[in-house]
Amino acid sequence: MSSTKQTPVPLSTAMVGTAPIDEETLMLPQMATLTEEQQMLRDALEGAIDRVSPVGRVQELDNAKTFDTALHAALAELGIMGIGIPEEQGGSGGGAVEQVIVLEVLGRKATSMAVFMVVHFMATRILRENGTPEQMAAHLAPLLRGETKASFCLTEASGGTDILSAMKTRARRDGDDWIINGNKMWISGASTSDMLIVLARTGEHRSRGLSMFVVPARAEGVTATEVATMAINGYDTNSLALDEVRVPGDALLGQLDNGFPQVIATLNGERMNAAAVAVGIGRGAVEVTRDYAMERTAFDRPIGQFQSVQHQLSIAGIGIESAWLMVLEAARKDDAGEATDVLSSMAKWSSARAAVHCADVGMEIFAGAGFDSDLPIQRYYRDVRLYSFAPLNQNMALNMIAERWLGFPRSF
Repeated sequence: MSSTKQTPVPLSTAMVGTAPIDEETLMLPQMATLTEEQQMLRDALEGAIDRVSPVGRVQELDNAKTFDTALHAALAELGIMGIGIPEEQGGSGGGAVEQVIVLEVLGRKATSMAVFMVVHFMATRILRENGTPEQMAAHLAPLLRGETKASFCLTEASGGTDILSAMKTRARRDGDDWIINGNKMWISGASTSDMLIVLARTGEHRSRGLSMFVVPARAEGVTATEVATMAINGYDTNSLALDEVRVPGDALLGQLDNGFPQVIATLNGERMNAAAVAVGIGRGAVEVTRDYAMERTAFDRPIGQFQSVQHQLSIAGIGIESAWLMVLEAARKDDAGEATDVLSSMAKWSSARAAVHCADVGMEIFAGAGFDSDLPIQRYYRDVRLYSFAPLNQNMALNMIAERWLGFPRSF
C-alpha cells in the first residue's frame, strides 16, 4: 500500500509528455483502428512499461514469483487504475475500450500485472455500480489512487461455472452485523489484497439468494493460503477460509439477496477483459518468435526465411488479429450500453483459442531455446493456459453462444 495519496490522472493529462517507445520494442502493426487519444494511451503505457519493467525485469520477477510493485505504482501515477470510472467520481475517465487497450498491452508485456488489472477493473466496476457514497469513498477512492488492492471472491472448491448450486459460503445476521462462514478457492490476490468482495448465500432462492459483502482482508477469521501454481507467477492465487468473520451491516454491497444479478454485468466485462489479455499474450508470443526467427540461423540462413516458419506465424497472427477486432467490438457495445453476453463469450473463446495457438507455434519455433526460463516465450506458453478455462471455460462459452445466439435449448 502506498504511503502517499495520489489523485487519478485524467487520461488526456496522463498522455502528455511521455517518452517515445524505443524502436526495438515496437509491436507488430495492428489492423484495428483506434482514435488518436486511444493510440496515445497505448503509446504512453508502452513507454511506461519499457522504462519501469522491461522484459528482462518482468522475467526476473516472474521467475522469483514476485509482484511488480514498481509497475503497479507507475500504473497508478499514469492514471490507469482509474480507467472506467468518470472523472467526477474520482476516476480517470474512459470506458471498456480503454480498459481492453490497457489489458492487451499488459498481456503482451507484463502478463501477471494484466491479470491483476482484470480483477482490479472488476472491483472498481462493482463498487461504482453497487456501492453507496460512503462505500465508494472508503473503498473505491483508494483503489483508484493505487493505494489499496482488492480481490473478487466468488469461486468455491466444489464449483466455479456452476456456482449457484455450488455456493456453500453463508452470511447470517447477528444484530446489526453479518457473520460470514465458508471457503473460497482460486482467488487471485487474496494474500496481498486489502479488501475482499465476497459473495455469500443469504437466502434459499437459487439465484436471488446471494449477496455481496466488502470484507477487510485482515479481518479476524479470514485466512488466505497461497496455492502453488505453474503460471501467472507474479500474482498470487489462493484458497480463502472465512471462519465466523464479523462485518458491520454497512458491509453489504448492493441489494440483499440480489448479488448474483448485480455481478452478471461485471462477469460479462471480465470475459471481455480476459480476452484482451489473451490477445496480448498471443501477440507477444508472435512478436518474440518473429524476432527469434530473424536471428536464429540454420543451414546458413535465418529460420525466418523458411516458408514453413513464415506460414505458421502468419496463420497465428491472422487468428490473434481477428480475435482483437471482436474484443474491440464487444468493448464498444459495452460502452454504448448494449448487451454483450454473446459477443463477450465469442471474444473470449476466439481470443483464448488464437492465443494458445500463437504460444504453441512460438514454442515449436524456439524449440529447445523455449525451455530457457530467462526468455519470455515459456512464460507466454504457461500463462496463456489460464484462458482455456477462465473466467469461463471454452465449452461453457460455446454453450452460451449456442443458446443465446443460435437459439438452441440450454444444454446444461
